[in-house]
Amino acid sequence: MSFEPDDYLARHFKVGSTDLSQKIDELAALAVPQNSQNLPLYREMLVTVMRMAQADRSRWDAKILLQTMREMEHAFSRLDQFKRRRKVTVFGSARTPIENPLYAQARELGATLARYDMMVITGAGGGIMAAAHEGAGLDNSLGLNITLPFEQHANPTVDGTNNLLSFHFFFVRKLFFIKEADALVLCPGGFGTLDEALEVLTLIQTGKSPLVPVVLLDQPGGSFWKDALQFMSRQLVDNRYILPNDMRLMRLVEDPEEAAREIADFYRNFHSSRRFKERFVMRLNHALSDATLDHLNEHFADLCLSGQFEQQSCCEQELDEPELQSLPRLSFVFNGRDHGRLRELTDYINRPDSWAETGAD
Repeated sequence: MSFEPDDYLARHFKVGSTDLSQKIDELAALAVPQNSQNLPLYREMLVTVMRMAQADRSRWDAKILLQTMREMEHAFSRLDQFKRRRKVTVFGSARTPIENPLYAQARELGATLARYDMMVITGAGGGIMAAAHEGAGLDNSLGLNITLPFEQHANPTVDGTNNLLSFHFFFVRKLFFIKEADALVLCPGGFGTLDEALEVLTLIQTGKSPLVPVVLLDQPGGSFWKDALQFMSRQLVDNRYILPNDMRLMRLVEDPEEAAREIADFYRNFHSSRRFKERFVMRLNHALSDATLDHLNEHFADLCLSGQFEQQSCCEQELDEPELQSLPRLSFVFNGRDHGRLRELTDYINRPDSWAETGAD
């Protein structure tokens, strides 16, 4: 995510109080480690708070900002220990009873993801959430609970442990459901599950969230997601509310092993991605062959706003992640629109026959 300073805030402090601007610079210099690339970001945070303090807005506005910042900083700190582990957010109904076949399927899903060395994130409640954590076990579970005015308990797997985080605001909690997810599995559920499914797809479709696998899991012969996909195809695609390729952003499966394999296959070669102004960079586990690069430039040229696909090494802007510097990169000027096609490109470069060296996988 690129950063551009807010000129409006900067102008405000230059005109309003040179001394205050200097004090902010001094405070940032005292608090931020030397040579940190984040110094401009932290300074803008302080400027934002001072801007609000000068306006002296309502107490409710101030409390919202304070609580949001506190929750986010606490979550960043707690989740840092799991930074390099793949995590899968699992959504589904909290009302699914233990005798329902979907409960057993979610429990098997949790166990299967753990076997693939992936952590399971849920809202820490009952039903599908409890089942997925039960299958994964505590060491492979993260619970993001919501604090409510009435008595609220997390499921037994994460309750009272360091793998449970509690949030006051739903929107902050939802941010971390998406931010921490390397993949999402959506089981049948109610309004909340549908809300989460559509928000996830919207964020990926618009490029506000990185491209990750979105897996729709139903029991064999189930019609929950089949009916939803038919509705999307008939009403959204046919009426041109979404692009036909947007349907590629999700995959329907009926087996937990297939769900886990779908996620694992997504990361066979694709590792992660970053944006640097106009360029989109995909980090890879294996360099691509020259023939693959030629194929991309011929068959996926529509994804490039200008120029062509290029392979490159780590650039200077990525030095903040030294453990990833050795990975090869695929770089291009992405048009920023066709994320369904981007998923098709990802599937192609994940094929072993696309790699420069096709060793054992």
